[in-house]
Amino acid sequence: MRTKTWAVLAAVTLALSACAGQSGGAAGESTLRWAVTLPAHWDPVVSGSGAQFRILSLAYASLTEIDEQGRAVPNLAESWEYNDKGDEVTFHLRPGLKFSDGEPLDAAAVKAYLERAKNQENSALDGDLTSIGSVTARGELDVVIQLTQVDHQIPLLLGERVAQITSPKAARDPVKLDQWPVGAGPFVVTDLVPGSHVYLKKNPDYWDAANIHIDRVELQTAPDAATVVSGLKTGVYDFANLTASQVKAAEAAGLDVVFQPGFNASNISINVNKEPFTNPKVVDAVRHAVNRQEFVDKVTFGHGKATDQPFPPEYLAYDQRSANRYPYDPARAKQLLAEAGYAPGQIKLDLVIAGQTYATASEIVQAQLNAVGFDITIKVDPNWEKPFFAKDLTLSLYGTTGRESPVQTLTAHFGPNGPLNLSTPYQPEGFEQAVSVARGTPLDSPDYEENLQAATRAGLESRALVFTYSQPNIFVKSKKVSEITPIPGQIHWTGLRVDAS
Repeated sequence: MRTKTWAVLAAVTLALSACAGQSGGAAGESTLRWAVTLPAHWDPVVSGSGAQFRILSLAYASLTEIDEQGRAVPNLAESWEYNDKGDEVTFHLRPGLKFSDGEPLDAAAVKAYLERAKNQENSALDGDLTSIGSVTARGELDVVIQLTQVDHQIPLLLGERVAQITSPKAARDPVKLDQWPVGAGPFVVTDLVPGSHVYLKKNPDYWDAANIHIDRVELQTAPDAATVVSGLKTGVYDFANLTASQVKAAEAAGLDVVFQPGFNASNISINVNKEPFTNPKVVDAVRHAVNRQEFVDKVTFGHGKATDQPFPPEYLAYDQRSANRYPYDPARAKQLLAEAGYAPGQIKLDLVIAGQTYATASEIVQAQLNAVGFDITIKVDPNWEKPFFAKDLTLSLYGTTGRESPVQTLTAHFGPNGPLNLSTPYQPEGFEQAVSVARGTPLDSPDYEENLQAATRAGLESRALVFTYSQPNIFVKSKKVSEITPIPGQIHWTGLRVDAS
């Protein structure tokens, strides 16, 4: 088996070396070779897939971005201000911006993007933009957004996850744009072969090009997780996403393992509109059956943390008052099932998952629930996302990379139309009001954190989600790559260097 693995690695190395040699890189260029799962979609309006926005940030720039503390800071917009009431916000764009196709990135372009994100039939962002009523271009540089409610989260909302601005000219053919990005980011695509590789070069017209120190980026389809470390060690790659199970091997190989902070949280998703979860006692039985530390030990290999909320414990929106409200208590879980009228093994359910990503977590859930009296069967559905987002499943697993806006994260999980709420249109009583207060609180208000945690507390009344664990985003890099700024959930390309020697 070992001989076969190294033979495959050698073949991959030769093939990738050949590809790199044909990619047109000049001697002495600073090149980042990233082993990664390539995006299925290159149009941010329809992408909406996990952490793919990090890759899209090579080709696109967003209206705002966040700093190391998660605060909204300028990007394409150099400043913004609200009106006194808080139901209108004006973004002031940097002058002279343009897309890689030469079109101006002006207020009209931002207006076109936001309207497309709200109205395009296959938009993955429309549910995130419900606070935006209308958009007006006031001259070339001012984007005026009229809101449907007072919402001070907009500068956070319009960051990388939601507002990576696309060329309106390219967007006239959305199918083509989805396969070839046209943005105003730090890099421009020069070669793209789906399922194989994507090559990008530095964009000299990027607004902050002076702080982009990489000449080329080569994205290669990520190999099997077990060969990623060998690929970095032999110089095939400089950078890669890393599974928690490979951390020890990467460190032993002398590579740099980067634990990038994030907003990640995983959960057991429950449909309270379907039996047996219409009975609150059955939901409470699941809550008490869950031993979160087992997920930390076996899924994250000790690199994560237990969480019973849609945020890691150290995040400002995490509500300490709600911590450990349903402690691990299998005896109590068994009692609750009995009180609900169910004998051991009587509740037979499919736990439907997408694939190998959730294999270990699903086995833990199966064992923990079966131990208290459920009869759980794991079912792998490669088209899992269709029944999940159609809210047709009864029991599933989900993990989110989180959002820059904590209120957006809350509404995505607990809101009546939240994409991560398997129990739509159900929402907990009092959540809507608590979220409205959090939205209406300016980000610099001394009441912001308290009101945000109150919204989290109201959301946690939901019976639709049982949170399990959180882990940082894990990357591995060679010594050639400089330190990565610890921006929560993101990779910022400014300042990053790769030794060209």
